[in-house]
Amino acid sequence: MLGLRLMRLIERHSEELALGLAEKLQIAERTSDFRKISAAELKAGAGEIYGNLGEWLLQKSEDDIEGRFRAIAARRAKEGVGLDQFVWALVISRNHLWQFLRGQAWADNIVALYGELELQQMLNQFFDRAVYYAVLEYVKGENEERREKISSRITQAATKYPVESRT
Repeated sequence: MLGLRLMRLIERHSEELALGLAEKLQIAERTSDFRKISAAELKAGAGEIYGNLGEWLLQKSEDDIEGRFRAIAARRAKEGVGLDQFVWALVISRNHLWQFLRGQAWADNIVALYGELELQQMLNQFFDRAVYYAVLEYVKGENEERREKISSRITQAATKYPVESRT
């Protein structure tokens, strides 16, 4: 499978790709919240995905992708990264891969083109799922925060205005 060869190419260059992505995330205006996070941490996170891309695309289950990206989203939300910026970071991540592959100039025949399209479809599905589960986690966090605020207000009101029992 040609798509597998392309995944291996990405995995072999995962360090370079992760470093480039970390730099892009900290420079881009649409991902300015990522400046709160060390370049080393960003590089490590991207390296884990890029370095094991074949496993993520071919072996990991839907539950694995959900668990990973919900955990990342929860952590980034606590670090103050906005949902819009987190989603844009995922878009940058996918586009960064494609820029790298295009720079390799490997689609020189119909078989290579088919491999490129096959990999593009798998990457798009992967990143679509990453965005979906990240948004779910952000929404969950916002709902929990709202519930806590309401509960706190009710407790404050109950303390401030106690109900007198009439017997």
